[in-house]
Amino acid sequence: MNNHSTEVIWITGASSGIGESLVKRFARRNVSVAITARNEEKLRALALWCQNENQDQEARADIRIFPCDVTEPLANERIAKQIKEEFGNPITIFIPCAGTYRTSDSHQSFSAREHREIMELNYFSLLDGIQAVLPDMLRTQRGQIIGVASLVGYFGLPRALGYSASKAAIINALQSLRFELRGTGVQVKVINPGFVKTPLTDKNDFPMPFLVSAEEAAIRIEESLMNSRFETHFPRKLSLLFKIFRILPQPLFEFLISRLVYGSHGNANQKEQ
Repeated sequence: MNNHSTEVIWITGASSGIGESLVKRFARRNVSVAITARNEEKLRALALWCQNENQDQEARADIRIFPCDVTEPLANERIAKQIKEEFGNPITIFIPCAGTYRTSDSHQSFSAREHREIMELNYFSLLDGIQAVLPDMLRTQRGQIIGVASLVGYFGLPRALGYSASKAAIINALQSLRFELRGTGVQVKVINPGFVKTPLTDKNDFPMPFLVSAEEAAIRIEESLMNSRFETHFPRKLSLLFKIFRILPQPLFEFLISRLVYGSHGNANQKEQ
């Protein structure tokens, strides 16, 4: 990614967490940045902070807010059209950070609706966003789609039924899309972080090994724009451990994961008994 004014970056989920940190990093570049979230007040505050923080910098982004709920039908296409009209150029980099996380406890209560809501925000809003930006990227033979998934998408983890499924869907969908868009000039990439300190993970009541800051995650995403690799995964120790887990025989995998999550009791039901 070059520092030139024709670069138009669209970040969803921009009002907090990784999305917010990304906006602050791009604010130091001579690019156009469209930021989207449901909370308009937070978006305005973020845009103002970036303007004040970088007013003396030679390179400074043109940041404009486009509030909406990305799970609403056709909202993504409407916003993408507005972004193109306001900046005078189509979106060249799409980074959907909008997402949610809820722990699951299926032996106490199972809600298909709750998991469907997670999929709507984490996965289907990403697909809606791709549908909105891809035609212009294909027409200009230029663009990057950077999906934010998770190491948890490598396999199903206890207490993360809906979240694991949504992140696995992102990884697999983007991998398929990368094959399909070869030779078009459109790059497709996935970011697989481990535990990142955000308002969502602040609610967790369990240990989060190798926890990284949202700022560090934003740096890794920014670096991914400069290379052609499909996957960026971090932190290294945790991601390598998770990659090893993927190739273990299922019984050994289940034993180790149960020990890590539930301790020596092996599973949640036994622990409560």
